[in-house]
Amino acid sequence: MNMVDALDRARKFFPEREAVIDGDVRLTYEGLAREVGRAACGLRSLGIDRGDRVCLFLNNRAEFLIALYATMKLGAVCVSLSPMQKADEVTGLLNDCGAAVLITEADLMGSVPAAARVPSVRTVVGLDGAPCETTWDALLGDASATCDTVNLNPDDPATMIYTSGTTGQSKGVVLTHGNLVSNTCAAKYMCGMQGEDRSICFLPMSHSFAQNFITNATIQAASTLVVMKGFQPDEALRLIATEKVTRFYAVPPIYIMLLAREDATEAMASVTYCFSAASSMPEEIARRWKERFGLKMHEAYGLTETSPFATYNHELRHKPGSVGTPIMNVEVRVVDPAGQPLPTGEAGEIQVRGPNVMAGYFGKPEETAEAMVEGWLRTGDVGYLDDEGYLFLVDRLKDMINNAGLKVWPRQVEEVLYCHPMVRECAVIGVPHEVFGETVKAVIVPSTPGGGDADEIRQWVAARLSDYKVPRIVEFVEELPKNATGKILKRELRPSQSRTAG
Repeated sequence: MNMVDALDRARKFFPEREAVIDGDVRLTYEGLAREVGRAACGLRSLGIDRGDRVCLFLNNRAEFLIALYATMKLGAVCVSLSPMQKADEVTGLLNDCGAAVLITEADLMGSVPAAARVPSVRTVVGLDGAPCETTWDALLGDASATCDTVNLNPDDPATMIYTSGTTGQSKGVVLTHGNLVSNTCAAKYMCGMQGEDRSICFLPMSHSFAQNFITNATIQAASTLVVMKGFQPDEALRLIATEKVTRFYAVPPIYIMLLAREDATEAMASVTYCFSAASSMPEEIARRWKERFGLKMHEAYGLTETSPFATYNHELRHKPGSVGTPIMNVEVRVVDPAGQPLPTGEAGEIQVRGPNVMAGYFGKPEETAEAMVEGWLRTGDVGYLDDEGYLFLVDRLKDMINNAGLKVWPRQVEEVLYCHPMVRECAVIGVPHEVFGETVKAVIVPSTPGGGDADEIRQWVAARLSDYKVPRIVEFVEELPKNATGKILKRELRPSQSRTAG
């Protein structure tokens, strides 16, 4: 077994089909497999062998995909770093994973540490003229080079992806070839991916969703990947139209942005499938999207630790507001604080078990043992199951607000806020209160720049939710802090010094 078997299979049966499009770079499956083989031979010449770590510190580009598959082809482990990370963060993660080779590019060299700070790194490979001891072209070397795909066990590690760190220190999530193959096969089957599909990827390939659910699943389906360095609205809409993109993957803020653009309707005429990731899609936004574009908003649930696909809201029976039922061969349960399964409809911690669950956190046995209970992954998310086994998310356990002993789940308040025309984006957090312990604060990006009325917002929520859930503090900001995958960083909101109305 090897995740690269999917590429080898596509090369055999669809050699002339386009595999990846990245600006002027257009590679068929024959061409992609050839470049992967050359890169694998180059890595082997650098001493990379089974189990070694090769670190990618790259923006989205065709070479990311080539390096990823070249590493896995050898049985080595591909470690992904976010291009948003700075020198100290990169240094810490390189030392944490013990990378032997680092592949990077000129634009990111300012965050590449000096050799003395990362003693495990034997070679740095540079693209775009980066001043490194080895260039990408030199790594690829002989154009006729070939390299067989190493046959591995399902539990052999394939990749290491660092958690996005929305609440603290990142941990290296080790995903196996069994994890990747089972998860991408499930994505292909359950989401209806076809060889003729053309998927766009502007979400960071260094993160689990874009790397596995978009990129690896596209290869598993032998379809076409259109790569963008990042999301730029004008360029994204141009590419979607000119490349006839059929599958659109984004995060809620991007959908919100496109709803405000009149030119998006015509540009996205070829799109037949929309998927929202990273954070829960507000029901009001999904309703507006379907009304405007005629496309259902597909959602799933998962974490980096679940490769990331765990549940899916099926096309056959789609339930608004739900993240669906477990994907094939995966189990989901909801438990109380003692770890006992809860009855239908009762909220508790979501736990996941199946071939999608990580091998563990690299070099962190205690954290792994804390996260895994008899094969069940403790997600830290709160939800409930209905009588048909559909999962509904409530919120993160650590985001729950304790207002004088009463539980307030931020997502419930956010759903109400999104229905107000004044609200473009929002986040609800708990802040200290000298009497109640915590009180509710709403941080809002108004629909009209500079707009917003705190009293009107409070009255809106008060008419729809209990008094203890009404935000005592309403803050209007120009934008919300997000990580590379589009998740709102609520920890950065708590000490905010922006203007407050309340």
